[in-house]
Amino acid sequence: MNGKAKIYCVGGAVRDRLLGLAVQDHDWVVVGSTPEEMVAQGFQPVGKDFPVFLHPQTHEEYALARTERKTARGYQGFSVYAAPDVTLEQDLLRRDFTINAIAQEVDDNLSAGKLADGKLIDPHNGVADLRAGILRHVSPAFDEDPVRILRAARFAARFGFTIASETLQLMRDMVDNGEVDALVAERVWQELARGLMEKKPSRFFETLRSCGALAKILPEVDALFGVPQPEKHHPEIDCGIHTMLVVDDAALHDYTLEVRFAALTHDLGKGNTPRDIWPRHIGHELRSVELVKKLAQRLRASGECRDLAMLAARYHGDIHRAKELRAETIIRLFQSADAWRRPERFAHLLQACAADARGRTGHENDAYPQADYLLQLLAVARAVDAGEIAKGCADSSAIAAAVQQARTRAIEALVEKQRSL
Repeated sequence: MNGKAKIYCVGGAVRDRLLGLAVQDHDWVVVGSTPEEMVAQGFQPVGKDFPVFLHPQTHEEYALARTERKTARGYQGFSVYAAPDVTLEQDLLRRDFTINAIAQEVDDNLSAGKLADGKLIDPHNGVADLRAGILRHVSPAFDEDPVRILRAARFAARFGFTIASETLQLMRDMVDNGEVDALVAERVWQELARGLMEKKPSRFFETLRSCGALAKILPEVDALFGVPQPEKHHPEIDCGIHTMLVVDDAALHDYTLEVRFAALTHDLGKGNTPRDIWPRHIGHELRSVELVKKLAQRLRASGECRDLAMLAARYHGDIHRAKELRAETIIRLFQSADAWRRPERFAHLLQACAADARGRTGHENDAYPQADYLLQLLAVARAVDAGEIAKGCADSSAIAAAVQQARTRAIEALVEKQRSL
């Protein structure tokens, strides 16, 4: 490094250290250097849109200080200026929130790649906002990138922070001005997936709803709010509130992304139930399946998320009533879920249903015996030796029916035993 260049740790690493959280990754900014000087020091250039380099020993990313200027609608239309005369303060000014615009001086020994006890540079009072639990935008340029609305929601879900009133108003203005309409599906899905995996996913959706973005980005979810359900089964009444309770329960139990997405979407069909039959929702399962399919396609969600969510939408009612089902119905459930070949996914389906059952006011600590019951039945059915049955079939076309009959008998025997207890 030349004598004028200085290195700073910025962003999430500084923020998380101040919050007492484990630091996973570091963001490094180099002020006063050039791409040629970085390469001469052994750094490997990797940035396409702006100068970013990999450290020769740690392989962490080091970026030259830069400024950005909006050139088109959306989040891709930016021009970047990176040069030795760009100051740290100018680089911090382009960041989203004050809590992410704090820098810390670093020992100039790049090979160590470690933070010293360097002083904090905090031109936007991010430390004070950290202590107060506030998400506040750094500058009016916040509105140049609609992804920042999703990031605000995600940080609210992660830290439980409150959105500053002026920031929330700016987010509303961005929605009204059509900025979120320019978001591409892949980025929405990426941020949605991250939001679902936070500690309190409901805050992600509530934040989006508070600024009007939920209706634009996830109208199927937004449509659930204000739709009533029978109070007998749902003391919380509102379908949207129920869905928030369900996703939070899934997070509380540390379920996978696939389960959390299923938790979010299992009741989408209730959002378009005809008003004249409220608070009942006859046929909402089948309506939910179609909505989930279209939503997953629009967001380009993973196949695993789509498939589990469609199963949960279709079968959560049957699974809640598992102990009332006949053996033939249970067999059809197993077949539809491909439980013979994919028992792990079936277990995930049961987790989504358990979250649905617990996601009701006053039922947060309820047991969900349906899961153990169905897993026992599945184990009994899977224990049927299809190979032995095949050996006894002279006609190969009869094998599948014979195996299903054997599985049905095995399930019937266990069902009768359970009901006699």
